[in-house]
Amino acid sequence: MAETDQEPTEVEVEAPPQLDPEVLERRREALRHVRKLGDPVLRTKARPVDRFDGALRDEVRRMQALMHDALGIGLAAPQVGISHRLLVYRVEPDSPIVALVNPEIEWSSRDEEIAEEGCLSLPMVHVDVERPIGVLIKAKDERGDDLIIEASGLEARVIQHEIDHLDGVLILDRTTREQRKAAMRAMREAEQAAGVA
Repeated sequence: MAETDQEPTEVEVEAPPQLDPEVLERRREALRHVRKLGDPVLRTKARPVDRFDGALRDEVRRMQALMHDALGIGLAAPQVGISHRLLVYRVEPDSPIVALVNPEIEWSSRDEEIAEEGCLSLPMVHVDVERPIGVLIKAKDERGDDLIIEASGLEARVIQHEIDHLDGVLILDRTTREQRKAAMRAMREAEQAAGVA
């Protein structure tokens, strides 16, 4: 997911134009490493992590740096081309970035909320997604220690969004047909404007 300066439940993909040119360049470089719609890894269920070693901790550090530089608030391993059940997130700019390995949703609230979401893998796409307001997550950290996270609001939304990535699910799969069509049109127009198509 991408960070926002607006409402706490809204997620922006575009960088605000007032950003420092150096920050914008770091963001552009980080986004080059993020897989985009059409890459098969984004539609594949990720494999559980079974080794908690230096390589995994390096992977976590790399993902944390990419997410930070991309101005995101969440990033899943498949988004950087790695089929691991691993995600990182941070919903408050000054908070430490949390890594969740092999996360599982143990409980989710009956109360749900619709909010707009964006995704670093779907540039220019913003769609309304309905999700449970609260979740209880069981996971491990990058050292293999057990974690239990009780999350609500934006934190719960971000974690659910990233767990979707681990299951090959995108926000386009969780919205209406009309919004999906509009999002795809916006992506094509953005690609054509950038000279990609």
